[in-house]
Amino acid sequence: MVEQSDRAPLLDWEEIPNGAPAPAPPPERGYISRGANCRALGSTAPGTGWSTSPGGPGAFLSAAVSGEADSAAASAETVRVGPCWDAHSPVKGESRLTGWETGGPEKEPATSVPEWEEKDQIVAVFVVTFDTRSGNIVEWCLPQDADLVGVEFKSMASGSHRISSDFIYFRKGSYFGLACFANMPVESALERGARMKSVGILSPSYTLLYRYMHFLENQVRHQLESPGHYTQLEAFYEDKKGVLPIGNGAATSLQPVHWLPSINRCMHPEMKITHPAGCMSQFIKFFGEQMIVLWKFALLRKRILIFSPPPVGVVCYRVYGCCCLANVSLPGIGVSVPEFRPFFYINVADIEVLENEVSYVACTTEKIFEEKKGLYDVYVDNQNVRTHHENLQPLLRINGADRDKYRKLSEQRQMLLYSQEVDRDCSSNEEDLFILFFMEQNNRIFQILSEVSASQDKTLTEEHVRGMGLDPQGDRSFLIDLLEVYGIDVMLVIDNPCCP
Repeated sequence: MVEQSDRAPLLDWEEIPNGAPAPAPPPERGYISRGANCRALGSTAPGTGWSTSPGGPGAFLSAAVSGEADSAAASAETVRVGPCWDAHSPVKGESRLTGWETGGPEKEPATSVPEWEEKDQIVAVFVVTFDTRSGNIVEWCLPQDADLVGVEFKSMASGSHRISSDFIYFRKGSYFGLACFANMPVESALERGARMKSVGILSPSYTLLYRYMHFLENQVRHQLESPGHYTQLEAFYEDKKGVLPIGNGAATSLQPVHWLPSINRCMHPEMKITHPAGCMSQFIKFFGEQMIVLWKFALLRKRILIFSPPPVGVVCYRVYGCCCLANVSLPGIGVSVPEFRPFFYINVADIEVLENEVSYVACTTEKIFEEKKGLYDVYVDNQNVRTHHENLQPLLRINGADRDKYRKLSEQRQMLLYSQEVDRDCSSNEEDLFILFFMEQNNRIFQILSEVSASQDKTLTEEHVRGMGLDPQGDRSFLIDLLEVYGIDVMLVIDNPCCP
């Protein structure tokens, strides 16, 4: 049974009721408070999300790509790593609590402002409700002219009437959204005994949305209990609003980010991120060896669709986990292949958009997608990974090299957990381990392919394939597809026996 949680842990800027004392100033750099456990999608993996804002993480990370892993790790030690801070934002000074966060007057900053931090660019805030006559509708939003067509379905997943609460990540054009849903029983014949609402936000990047999970959860409960009161949402938007680009959110061409991760120090246990049991830990335990199959499809930039009934929040983290499988830090690798786009939650309103996508990973609660095979290459139902493409069928079979990779990952994970429990070593976490494990695997594959491609005879032998950590026979089909997708000019001289 998959572990699930329908409540977000407290964030360090939790709202304070009127009259309550203001929270203590944030601790000094490097100090770790023992109390928060954030569900921070991508918070410790810089570069896995996009940002359309100038000077955002894309610009910051592209400069780091040319550095070596040692220098990246060394620079990470200067990063502010307290509960719920964006892990790759070097920050000086104190955080500032505003009126919508505290319920009281805005506080003046205690010290100087940060030197650099990815900006909170909230481009829209909205409330969606279920109307018994009209269905899902946007009942309120700021700005009032925001293009929110379809958001009423993205922020309230199909089948949500069966659950009491949920959270949903989604994509709207070039923006990403986070919405918190809640369902409250009411004694009202007009509402058919239940009041359902979602409160959500849109931003150019999904890496900072986690900061507002608790605020959105509080606001959706507030909207259920006191419908029509938007004062705190208005104050929130005024404090956090970003400047819309020309075209009011029209889709832009977003370049893929090739990143070298900074290993974030001393994050255990506050930044296990995203899920109380740890996002990547849950991902590994849920898929088991099938995760290696997903890794191959992700590296091939296939269209991956994950089906699950509500709640959908934990499934959005499986989308994120799939995205983390395909990272490559070698310069020049992957620049000519399609972006592996995270769409997070999708529904039937997204069909037209998906028809034009050549590579993505998404999740849905709508079973009808299973019949629309032209929209996806790989369909994941629970732990069952399958494809309707005959040429991809061989990739579904687990071979010896796959089991060896999964065994090595499991062993490294157990060693990490042991060092954290026994030695109190907080120098790394499961997300770092997971991302770097697959990045190193991907780098090894493309490093060998690049060397062979640059050689005089361009011959890829069984010895080369084993050096990549692949099975010469079992991964032959995967290698052929990989060479074609990435346009690598080598000659594969591996025998293909008629009887495997």
